[in-house]
Amino acid sequence: MSSHEEDRTTEVRAEDAPTQQLQEALVIRAHEEEADVGKRWRPIGTLRGRKTYTTTRVSELVPRNLEELNVERVDVDPDDDGRVQTLPDGTISIPIFEEELVVVKRTVLRERVLVRKHLVTTEERVETEIRKEHVDFEADEGLLVEEVDS
Repeated sequence: MSSHEEDRTTEVRAEDAPTQQLQEALVIRAHEEEADVGKRWRPIGTLRGRKTYTTTRVSELVPRNLEELNVERVDVDPDDDGRVQTLPDGTISIPIFEEELVVVKRTVLRERVLVRKHLVTTEERVETEIRKEHVDFEADEGLLVEEVDS
């Protein structure tokens, strides 16, 4: 017999019962109860969250690059062909034509324009607003809420 089973022996005395009752008494059933133990989730309160924002003004100097052009006018060489040219230093040479009045009107090369670019760095103030989110919680009384800083 295992430790959790009960002794199911029932004692009946023959002098206490007639013979027919004695035979019926020998067929007595013994019952036992069992318990199922478990667990379940149940609500204990409510937790509400609210998101808010704070706005902070930011102002910083930020370097910004831009290209500017330098224009230099030079005289035309007699053997100039009048086409746009790129010089070895990266400068672009653009021919400028003008009309020259003669008995017959014709276009002649008058000068060249040399255009060079260089990088200029200036500082500009950039201002904007940035937002940061905050979350606040409200819990019912008795509900344990633990905040963890990240």
